[in-house]
Amino acid sequence: MLAVKKVTGGYKGRNIVKDINFNVQAGEFFGILGPNGSGKTTLLKMISGALPISKGSIHLLGKDIFSYSAKERARLVAVLPQLTGDGFSYSVQETVLLGRYAHQSGLFQMMSQEDEAIVKEVMIQTGVFKFKQKSLHELSGGEQQRVFLAQALAQRPKVLLLDEPTNHLDLAYQKELLDFIKKMTIENKLTVISVFHDINLTSLYCDRILLIENGRMEMTGSPSEVITEEHIQHVYQTIVKEHFHPTIPKPQLALIPNQMNAEADIMINDMYLKQKGDCLVLESPIRLKTMSSAVMNPGVGWFQTFVNRHVSKNYSCENHHEEMAAFLTSEGFLPENTVGMMTAVMIEDAVSEFVMDDGFSLFIVVTAGVGNAVDVSKGDVHSSGFLPGTINTWVFINGELSDEAYIQAIATATEAKVKVLHDLKIEDPLTGTIATGTSTDSILIAATQKGKRLQYAGSVAPLGKVIGPAVYRCIKKAIEKTRERTVK
Repeated sequence: MLAVKKVTGGYKGRNIVKDINFNVQAGEFFGILGPNGSGKTTLLKMISGALPISKGSIHLLGKDIFSYSAKERARLVAVLPQLTGDGFSYSVQETVLLGRYAHQSGLFQMMSQEDEAIVKEVMIQTGVFKFKQKSLHELSGGEQQRVFLAQALAQRPKVLLLDEPTNHLDLAYQKELLDFIKKMTIENKLTVISVFHDINLTSLYCDRILLIENGRMEMTGSPSEVITEEHIQHVYQTIVKEHFHPTIPKPQLALIPNQMNAEADIMINDMYLKQKGDCLVLESPIRLKTMSSAVMNPGVGWFQTFVNRHVSKNYSCENHHEEMAAFLTSEGFLPENTVGMMTAVMIEDAVSEFVMDDGFSLFIVVTAGVGNAVDVSKGDVHSSGFLPGTINTWVFINGELSDEAYIQAIATATEAKVKVLHDLKIEDPLTGTIATGTSTDSILIAATQKGKRLQYAGSVAPLGKVIGPAVYRCIKKAIEKTRERTVK
């Protein structure tokens, strides 16, 4: 569709962009990223034919872009500029009608029935038909941007050029606009080339991305290839952290601010642990980065309150998420800031241990009973009904963990739990074989993310060497305490 070959050019003999190469196919959403002043808008103006090039070539549909007349280009290429807020006093319908200018001919240019039908169609598509008699000045920024998009689409272009299309738009309008444009690329095979400031939006919507720096091409590729910590930190000269979007396989970046007013180092230990009624509660003075299998707020997040709640052995797990949220609220906890677990074990039988090591420390809290013990290798013979979990393990780490250390810490703590059940010869009552856990055990790894960097937590890593034995001791002691209570 479009081929940019070794393009160089700029303003008044000064080359802003240099030796840019890329191709864009029909129906592709192509993004252009780069710092301020890197030449993104200049390149877009060259592609539109509004700015000449000094070297190289730009071909559209196999023909040099500058060999088309201005009207011919306008029939093929539409431009949606940045929203500036400087509108004119035309009505919405009049503004959209301007998009048909390139298709009119003759001395007295009049709107044909085809023109009117196309204008109505694009206004309906972009959701501005209901505003057709209003002046642009009466519309919000997001509504104005949709009008200008309708104007561009009224040209019936093969290529749509966007220059920071979400500039000045709020979150809802950004999504609405880009969702619609993405839909057009898929359904109408519209080719879209867009300059972006927002790296995360570029990743979410673009099929491929051109990354430029100081007017030169850094690289082109898919979002996963281009949007990496290494590439973005090099081009933008700022510290970022890469992570994946929670629902689609696209990379996202988080800025890492300088901690100018960093909180004092906090050591999580037993001074923050209390029993409140039927709950064991740890309230941290700072948010901790957490990975857990909890009932409330499982997965990864940053939380400050941790609740292990005693429930009856006959507790119904059918609507446990909703019931747990209601319970936490009734007890004065904020559900959105709380990691919540349930256990059938009496809270008084909890066991905790604080362990210091070289540059880091751990605080472990366990409730453990084995009334619903299960041999995981024979789990298929059990019913799918859930009972309240009875082995809940909290591991608080005063240190900075890598992502892999979180996962390894879960594995190490789980191995320690299995070893306890093996050594105590805890049997699955249904199969008569040695159990590996209970039917709904929960685990939590939470770290201050301050202090010593802990890259690994496997069984023989420095952190793992502390987690394994400490978790083993706590679970073993907690099971013994629960057994003593049951015997009594």
